[in-house]
Amino acid sequence: MGFLTGPIPVLPEGSTLPATSGSRPSAVVALGGGHGLSATLSALRLLTTDLTAVVTVADNGGSSGRLREELDVLPPGDLRMALAALCDDTDWGRTWRDVMQHRFKSRPGVDGSLDNHALGNLLIVTLWELLGDPVAGLQWAGALLGARGQVLPMSTHPLTIQGDVLRQTDSGLRHETVTGQAELAVAGTRSNVVNVRLLPSDAPACPDALTAIEKADWVILGPGSWYTSVLPHLLLPQMRDALCATSARRCLTMNLRNETKETAGMSAVDHLHAIRRYAPGFKVDAVLADPAVVEDRDSFAAAAAEMGARAVFGKVGAAAGRPIHDPLRLAAAYHDIFGEN
Repeated sequence: MGFLTGPIPVLPEGSTLPATSGSRPSAVVALGGGHGLSATLSALRLLTTDLTAVVTVADNGGSSGRLREELDVLPPGDLRMALAALCDDTDWGRTWRDVMQHRFKSRPGVDGSLDNHALGNLLIVTLWELLGDPVAGLQWAGALLGARGQVLPMSTHPLTIQGDVLRQTDSGLRHETVTGQAELAVAGTRSNVVNVRLLPSDAPACPDALTAIEKADWVILGPGSWYTSVLPHLLLPQMRDALCATSARRCLTMNLRNETKETAGMSAVDHLHAIRRYAPGFKVDAVLADPAVVEDRDSFAAAAAEMGARAVFGKVGAAAGRPIHDPLRLAAAYHDIFGEN
């Protein structure tokens, strides 16, 4: 089942980006999960047709958590969102994107078994059960949607993310262990996350994902929830080794908000230090950040340089001011980075 969707136009009708000779890479791998990865893919699909998304598989909340618990499958939610982000900007693509993202809502007073399940999650799990292969199932889903690239799980084994948190109590500071992505994602609102890890610690990475990273021209990590969507790729030993060893150039994309429910009290520089702490051998060529979230540009540039990178500042947030990346602005920033490095 080793197929991908065929070549399609690089830009949807009416979209334009400045042309720079030799700046368009032939193969890009984007790693992350959730809304952050969706933003990256929505931008990158405007630049290349050779695009691979590598997605975290540690989610244990919502529809994904229910399906994972009931059927012993990979959590499909972040994989579904990545597929939806790769849908073409046509009637076909927009329709299938909406179908994949559609959630069932039971009428008031009814506790329905489909309540809050995303149809795309059910479709993906159906393909997995019929084909017996997570990668093949995602390829079939991508072909149905006309996706501009392929979506792969970081591992074909469901993972669990666990973290230690430091909380202030009436009797002083107290260490606690938080297990589960959904739980860790909100742990920072009342404590400091001091350590994260994946279980099982020696889980194998998806072989297709490792191959894609090896053959890539560019690898993009982030944006996304730092401890639960970005760092997990560097916590999986085989994937961390692949990211450190690849000849591809690497770009780390920063979030549009530093303090979230899992990163309370952290600055943009602290985010870079967290990457270095967990993967000191991971070198980066460029770190892309919106200047609105960088308190001290000099300190940030110095922290980026410690990772081997140059800091690139650009307005990549949505015009409305919400902490959401604008696909065209992000695509333009990536276009420039690809051309200058």
